[in-house]
Formats: sequence, structure tokens, C-alpha cells
Amino acid sequence: MKWKKWGKSRNVEDRRMSSGRSGGGFKLPSLQTLFFIYPLVKPLLKSKLGLMVVGVGALAYFGGFNPMNMLTGGSSTTPSTQQEKSADDEKSEMASGILASTEEVWGDIFQRAGYRYTPPKMVLYRGHTRSGCGGADSAMGPFYCPNDQTVYVDLGFFDELKYKFKASGDFAQAYVLAHEIGHHIQNLQGTLEKVQRQKRGFGGNDNALQVPVELQADCYAGVWANHAEKKMPFLENGDIDEAMNAANQIGDDTLQKKAQGYVVPDSFTHGTSKQRMTWFLRGLKSGDLNSCDTFR
Repeated sequence: MKWKKWGKSRNVEDRRMSSGRSGGGFKLPSLQTLFFIYPLVKPLLKSKLGLMVVGVGALAYFGGFNPMNMLTGGSSTTPSTQQEKSADDEKSEMASGILASTEEVWGDIFQRAGYRYTPPKMVLYRGHTRSGCGGADSAMGPFYCPNDQTVYVDLGFFDELKYKFKASGDFAQAYVLAHEIGHHIQNLQGTLEKVQRQKRGFGGNDNALQVPVELQADCYAGVWANHAEKKMPFLENGDIDEAMNAANQIGDDTLQKKAQGYVVPDSFTHGTSKQRMTWFLRGLKSGDLNSCDTFR
């Protein structure tokens, strides 16, 4: 994928240097973190040596180390070697380039429809930080917060995408980011607010409403790729396969089979692998937002 031709977006905030302190302030452990570490810590509280160990652990946590990442495979540490830092910077530049391309593509699409496009911001971090929707942690993966119209990306997720989810390639990463930008488009359209109102009055399984939201974001990611390719060809051999593989690997059914050996459709939040691949491909082929009505 020839992403360097896109330049850099001005709407990127790099918090990697301050991520371990949640953007400048101490981050209290989550209930999930306390649940997992308390059985390990409890015996240590009975001795002076144990108290010292707990104290060192607490200092390490507030310094940016999250013990949950040892359990989830997430990454909360800042790259240490020059090679790792260089790779991290390249991920940052690519994310900025992808955001710049989405700004141009969606700006044109909105303009042709008679609207002005307000681009989202993107926060890059390592470990954890604050967001307009609460705490952002590496274990959460990339997400869009409608409250502050910002996409939050822990750069360690790209390593997880490659090694944990077996979805390598720069266009696989672009697909994930474009999906999050798709949620911003939904926010501007009023879709996210409408779905939240429906959830409050639904009285049933909210996942039945959330799945179409996620599949539409996949379709919008395909729409972006379609227009970006027409504006300035950037796709290389194998790129589409990378995105399709990523969509396949992170489908709810595939993830559940890997994690527990069976699937629970009622618990799906993003759609099956087949659905995610189908809707991304539909947007890619059509380049038309009207083809992305996943709610019908």
C-alpha cells in the first residue's frame, strides 16, 4: 500500500510519551484489573517483603505498566530499542496518512451532497490514556468516541493484529482505521444517536442493533478505499486480500471459536466473518454510501 503519498493529517495528537500517565494524571486501576491481580496481591500483604513488592508494582503501574496486558496480549510499554522506535514512528506516520486520505475523500463526498465535512481527531497512545468516553486502554483496541469525535488508537494494536489475529499487512491496518472513521461518518449522519435511542427503548438484546452499526462502518471503509484509489492509486497486489483476511479474522464467530470453541450468535457485536467481508467488499466495489444500508 502506497500510503506515504497521502502526507500527514493535522488532526493527530500523539500521546505516546505521556500514555502511561493517562495524558498527565495518574490512572486508577480498573475493576477488571483489580479482579485479576487481587488474589495474587493478597498473600503479599502479610509480610514486609510482600508489601515492598506490592509498592514496586504500584509504582510500575502508575508509570505506565498495566498487568492486564500480560493476560490479554496487549502492549503498554514504550518501545525501547531504536529499531522499535523507528517502527513505532512509521505506524504513527501511516495512521496520520490514512486519516489525511479519509479527510480528502469524505470531504469531497460530503461536499457533493451539499454538506460540509467536519473531520475527526485521532489520538495515538501507548498503554492507556483519557478519552471523551472514559479511560482508553490497550486491551480495548482502536475505538471511536462520539462525545469528542475522536478515534483512539493504541499503536500496539497493530502488532496484535499481525501476531494475535494473524492479519498482517498495512492495508489490514488501514481497513481497521477506516472502519473507525466510518463510525465518525455515522455520528455526523445522526445514525449513532438514533441507535442509542433505540437501544434505550428496545428492551431486548442491544447487540441486534449494534451489529448493523459495525457492518455499516465496514462498508464505509470500503467506500473510502474505492474513492481513495480513484483519486490517487495506492493499492498494490495483495492489499485487498489483507483487508479481507482482517475482516475474516476479527469476525465474532471466528473470535469466539478461537476463544471458547463454540459461537453464541446472540452475543455478537460486530457481525460474522462472512458479513464483515461481504459489507466491506460491497462498499469497495460500489463506492456508494447508499449501498451500505445494513439496517434494512
